[in-house]
Amino acid sequence: MTPRQPILVAALLLGSCVCELARPVPAEAGLLRPVLMLMRPQLEKRLTEVCVATAAGGRDDLAKTLQDPCRKLAAPTSKCLIEETDATGRGLGVLTEMLGGRFGGDTEVVVKRCLARMFGLPADSLRDVPLRDLARRFSSRDEATGWSSP
Repeated sequence: MTPRQPILVAALLLGSCVCELARPVPAEAGLLRPVLMLMRPQLEKRLTEVCVATAAGGRDDLAKTLQDPCRKLAAPTSKCLIEETDATGRGLGVLTEMLGGRFGGDTEVVVKRCLARMFGLPADSLRDVPLRDLARRFSSRDEATGWSSP
């Protein structure tokens, strides 16, 4: 062995270790659940706000009476969203989208799974249905029942 060979071997080992450490590790189900649970109060607050605004349709008197029912609905909804985020292993994507203030592909998957669960359907049954179509279907049901949609 020449004097340079041990240095070359050490450099190769160090390089392979650095490459291994730099390789992205996929977020596994359960890994981000504690972070999601910490964000649950903010999620419930936001769900309550959206629920009240949507259901009240700009009427302040109605908004006041909807506050409590919407808050009660937000708790199981946030629980479902966190459970489905955890179950699908999409925690990192959902957190990234939430922190960026956007609604992306990971969040859409989780929302569809929760909607399916709330309707008693298999978790992936709404996978191929665009959320816009679901919203249109609900708003057309509103028109048929006399409920107003924002």
